[in-house]
Amino acid sequence: MPTLRLAYATQFLIAVIAVFTLWGQVGGQNHLDLMPWWIKLGLGAGTALAVVKATMNAVSREPAWNAGTLKWFGIALALLLGCGLSSYYVHMYGEGDEQDEEDTQTSSYSLLVPDLPPRTLARCRVTEWLTMREMTIASRTPPLPSRGSECPGRHLSRA
Repeated sequence: MPTLRLAYATQFLIAVIAVFTLWGQVGGQNHLDLMPWWIKLGLGAGTALAVVKATMNAVSREPAWNAGTLKWFGIALALLLGCGLSSYYVHMYGEGDEQDEEDTQTSSYSLLVPDLPPRTLARCRVTEWLTMREMTIASRTPPLPSRGSECPGRHLSRA
């Protein structure tokens, strides 16, 4: 009997690894990372325990697929379904790493300023970016390159 207990404990630990590997691969590791710890603990450990209980019932009685085995196998499937539903919930309603659309608005224009010292180049880029942003917000169209800029050799090109 102690040998069976050791085998069941080992099977539980292997089942925990298998459940979380399967959950991360099928449901997405990012969604699993965003999920609260108590959901992962309950569903992961519960599924591993149900697998061990199904094995215990299969070993304890003569027909391997008896009523106890089928009961615990059904519980394991229900818990795995809960894993999938919780991953889907986090996918639909969880917070992501993306920012708001207003913060990520970028222009397709790039500023090319050759042969300038780094400070002048940085000042020119910031000035041009602010000008382009104000014009883009005001007109909702890409701005045209301005003439008479303080940055020598400056021109706009499509990135």
